[in-house]
Amino acid sequence: MKKNTVKYILSFILAGVLVFFAFRGVDWSAFWNGLQQTRWGYVGLFILFSVLALVLREERWRALIRPFDAQARRLDIWDANNVGNLVNVVLPGAGEFVRCGYVSRRGLSYDKALGTVVCERVCDFIAIILLFAGALIASWDKFGVFFMEQIWGPLTGRLSFSIWWILAGVLLLLGGGIWAIFHWSGSNKFCGKIAEWIKGLGAGFASMGRMEHKWLFVLYTVGIWAMYVMMSWSGLKALPMLSSLGVTDALFISAVGNIASVIPVPGGIGAYHYLVALTLQSIFAATWDTGILYATLCHETHAILIIILGIASYIRITLRKKS
Repeated sequence: MKKNTVKYILSFILAGVLVFFAFRGVDWSAFWNGLQQTRWGYVGLFILFSVLALVLREERWRALIRPFDAQARRLDIWDANNVGNLVNVVLPGAGEFVRCGYVSRRGLSYDKALGTVVCERVCDFIAIILLFAGALIASWDKFGVFFMEQIWGPLTGRLSFSIWWILAGVLLLLGGGIWAIFHWSGSNKFCGKIAEWIKGLGAGFASMGRMEHKWLFVLYTVGIWAMYVMMSWSGLKALPMLSSLGVTDALFISAVGNIASVIPVPGGIGAYHYLVALTLQSIFAATWDTGILYATLCHETHAILIIILGIASYIRITLRKKS
């Protein structure tokens, strides 16, 4: 409990630091000027694409769950996803565990449900890499320098070299720990329970192989990330100063913005704003104020939608339990 509390406190501190650096030096008069020029029809499109992405996420998760629970209802999965997203706004990562609790039942144990979530996240990680690759291939002359200097350079620098060694050490320890657990699972009760939990997690992760329509899962994933790109595109069109940017530009901005999802801060606050504003300033010669305006408009519109849907789903789950 204390460990989780410290983790969340550090998470909020990191978010505060990133917000400070992102909004430091913003010309607020220019910010509000730009906000007054916003084309709200495109913001409506942004919300529509956001909802479609959430619907596709629900369908994809349901496809993973159905091999274990053929009776899984769309509304139940939808509500579990929304409540999980709501928790993630405050406690990054915790929502993934919460939503598994809502769908767990006799045929679908908690560890299997968590395994399906891990499978989803692996697919999303692959999608982010493919988004980056697609954007770089489409416009290397525009994005290449930024990618090499701001992303690839830090990853291959001295600091990151030590980080890769640390990561390799962690993976080695993890692998050794799993081997030890299974080795003593027959003679040690605690190891036996952990081994059973790991098996359930693995079964959930492998659920993609048990689906009836595997290509449908791929189509759901493509649709989800296409919606994310269209969200970025509609956000660009909503601001006159960025409306000349096209789908390829939105593709790259979407990929950069999704890097913020792996930074452990509540709802990506600060991390998203900083990375997106830096991209718009470095590549598209936008002012920092415009970059922050775009990031704030997209992030907060999506956050408000997540909060509204999450509260509605939580109320519905509570009423359904009472009845």
